[in-house]
Amino acid sequence: MIKVIAEAGCNHKGDFTIALELIDSAVLCKCDVIKFQKRTPRELLSCEEYNKPHPVPENAYGKTYGEHREFLEFSMEQHRELKAYCEQRGIIYSTSVWDMTSAREIASLQPELIKIPSAQNTNFTMLGWLCDNYGGEIHLSFGMTSREEEENIVSFFERHGRAGDLVIYACTSGYPVAFEDVCLLEIPRLRQQFGKRVKSIGFSGHHLGIAVDIAAVTLGAQWVERHFTLDRTWKGTDHAASLEPAGMAKVTRDIRNVGKALKAKEQEILPVEAIQRDKLKWKGASPA
Repeated sequence: MIKVIAEAGCNHKGDFTIALELIDSAVLCKCDVIKFQKRTPRELLSCEEYNKPHPVPENAYGKTYGEHREFLEFSMEQHRELKAYCEQRGIIYSTSVWDMTSAREIASLQPELIKIPSAQNTNFTMLGWLCDNYGGEIHLSFGMTSREEEENIVSFFERHGRAGDLVIYACTSGYPVAFEDVCLLEIPRLRQQFGKRVKSIGFSGHHLGIAVDIAAVTLGAQWVERHFTLDRTWKGTDHAASLEPAGMAKVTRDIRNVGKALKAKEQEILPVEAIQRDKLKWKGASPA
């Protein structure tokens, strides 16, 4: 069955109550997974990057970019509570990890899957630690990634004996992405090149609307990940490229229905057709 991930990311605006509301909403939308993010800004950013102002001041939650990132972070205790609440509500908890400290911390919660964002997919120190110390699935996006880097990543997981737990995502890194830059044919390319070497192929979308996600499923994506927010007008970088609950409910519904339809007939004449055949099929002479 095709799985849908609601990427809450930092769309909670640093408010734990909103994070819980996002979980509740993702459950109502019938998503399979809700995914947050974990960063250690002092580790991830240089001093210069930390102390620079946010490049888009109207989206900032602090005087510097580092303060902005710190404001949006939840503590490990809060992530533990989020995971427990997800389990209570019947949805899978996951988190994207952006640095070694975050990887160690989130792995200690033993979630079913951990996500590697495109920006960190060549952080082989972190990937190696996860391969050796974390037993769940590792999902990894291929946004802003060269073909050589893709091969290096998959080969790395093969050498570590973990390619069977690796899910790779076709992705274009942009917020939002224009339709002509979504490049859905990357999905069959990844299937052809890596389909027999990894566990599964997914699609991570940052586009507008829901039509593209349905097409991704018809092209073979087994996982669909979409940014998710309660209000696209909220302050923040990702809200504009996110789905609100109504859109997420529709895309999840349509993905489920298209997934059911994507199969060949199990027999020449289906039972539903037999009734119509008896009533409507031409019963004249056979061909000479």
